[in-house]
Amino acid sequence: MTEEQKPKKPKVPRQKMPEQNAIERAHNFYEVALGYTNDLALLEASRCLHCKKPFCMKGCPVEVDIPDFVEMVKAGDLMSAAWKIKEKNSLPRIAGRVCPQETQCEALCVLGKKGKGEPCAIGRLERFVADWAAEHDEGKRPALPKPTGMKVGVVGSGPAGLTLAGALIKKGIAVTVYEALHELGGVLVYGIPEFRLPKAIVRAEVDELRKLGVEFKTNWVVGQIETVDDLLEKKKYDAVFIGTGAGAPLFLRIPGENLNGVYSANEFLTRSNLMKAYAFPEHDTPIAKGRRVVTFGGGNVAMDSARTALRLGAEKSMIVYRRTKAEMPARSEEVHHAEEEGVEFHFLTAPLEILGNDAGWSVGIKCEKMQLGEPDQSGRRRPLPTGETSVIECDTAIVAIGNGANPLVPRTTKNLETNKWGNIVADLETGKTTKDRVWAGGDIVTGAATVILAMGAGRKAALSMLQKFGVS
Repeated sequence: MTEEQKPKKPKVPRQKMPEQNAIERAHNFYEVALGYTNDLALLEASRCLHCKKPFCMKGCPVEVDIPDFVEMVKAGDLMSAAWKIKEKNSLPRIAGRVCPQETQCEALCVLGKKGKGEPCAIGRLERFVADWAAEHDEGKRPALPKPTGMKVGVVGSGPAGLTLAGALIKKGIAVTVYEALHELGGVLVYGIPEFRLPKAIVRAEVDELRKLGVEFKTNWVVGQIETVDDLLEKKKYDAVFIGTGAGAPLFLRIPGENLNGVYSANEFLTRSNLMKAYAFPEHDTPIAKGRRVVTFGGGNVAMDSARTALRLGAEKSMIVYRRTKAEMPARSEEVHHAEEEGVEFHFLTAPLEILGNDAGWSVGIKCEKMQLGEPDQSGRRRPLPTGETSVIECDTAIVAIGNGANPLVPRTTKNLETNKWGNIVADLETGKTTKDRVWAGGDIVTGAATVILAMGAGRKAALSMLQKFGVS
């Protein structure tokens, strides 16, 4: 029998993630994606080619050893796989849920190259492994080195700060994290809805860091209670890391934005996510549960806002975006989920004015039809006005067009350079700022980006600090 005559082993297709039914989930805040079963995970792991040159690792901002952990899944050694991931990633249950793997590690997977099929579902396997390890936790932790005597203060408990804290505590460096809000996690708790990232998982990941020895202080506004200079000079930290994120919302600057019923996405999502306004009056934070809701923007925050509005009881939740679906920066998975749940999209549409009634409440959006021109600096085709206008009826509007830097920490820190947008100037490879013994990373440096890029910045800053301290 020749090689051509031998029966070929059937290819294992990429395993789909089980999900809640779209009609049902559009009316609850339970997690949409349900995670792999053990059998699905083993099938998916079997697809990995364990390449000699693992290009996938080049796409991971925190440099997880992807082939090794997937090989451990294949072998059924899930706890070892979890520890392998945690060597580089202190927040795997979070990253497995919200990291855009499709544009990073999975984009470089050899399986996904032309003619070979879909890439290995690395992110879904990471989530499966991390969830399994959490459920089978026996209290065992890798041995930590002896304390070095050095200590670092971290401003902000978002993904950058938490990642840095995890990397340093594992090297014997004492870490204290200062958080302005009453709950830890930064954007992970106030910005990302429960149906995408359950808050119990964020708390569990933070608890893991606490068990390793990281100290946390909540309701502590650095820049008011104490400054970065106070942390360095009075509390004698050897270094300070600033990871305060980008929490200042941007607005459209059109007439009517001050009407009742108009929210920034920050306020809308914070009220719902962090303060549980969806359960009012059981929780005492109210929120406007609009009948017809319009969200402006095309990113993940816009998808989160529009989908949250549905779950709050909106009869119609709409996205108004000035480009087409092809130019939307949101993850394709989030756009798909929004479509399945019934969010209505108005593409090539730009808001001109928010219309109000005599009582001061929003009643509609005056919009202009757009057409696409040549690409702009972002590489996307620029939207151009056509002069054709229309009105979309709505009683609630949510502005989700981006965020800027909160100026509090930079303004109260001596010799800390910022750029024209108010972001801290820092080396993107090391996190070093213009101020001695101060590092920064995440959205406060780059502007609003992804959770995993913030985690990558935290890891790079940690490695830079360790090199500076002479700790290997």
